[in-house]
Amino acid sequence: MREQIRELLAKLRLRGMDYALDSELDRAEREGVPTAQVIHRLLLEEQAARREKSLAYRLSQAKLPWNWTLESFPFERQPGVDRAQIRSLAGLEFLHRNENLLLIGPPGTGKSGIAIALLREACLNAHPGRFYNAQELLDELYDPVPV
Repeated sequence: MREQIRELLAKLRLRGMDYALDSELDRAEREGVPTAQVIHRLLLEEQAARREKSLAYRLSQAKLPWNWTLESFPFERQPGVDRAQIRSLAGLEFLHRNENLLLIGPPGTGKSGIAIALLREACLNAHPGRFYNAQELLDELYDPVPV
């Protein structure tokens, strides 16, 4: 019966459930778990697998040049950056209000680091986005041949 279930899961592309199937069925047989509970746990596994796949896709599409986060941002080396303000921005309320965010300052003040960290935070919270530096964006916009 497990093989038939596996075939159906493969046809339906339920990879998370397929991954957890054996362990959940073995546990159910061992512990006498009700069928509804087994199905619930399998569906939770599928949901988690889809959430992880979606996150991986959003992060790959974001084209983040560095693996920076707000936790790794060197606030102590950038005294002009208001940590509380950046933490407030990390709540992503500006996205919910459909507002833009513009980071302005001289070179080396952490604008790119903050932008990357905020974009990563947005991706982790199910928002899609894309990182561009200004020159690459202009090059792409004026490229006569679409990539």
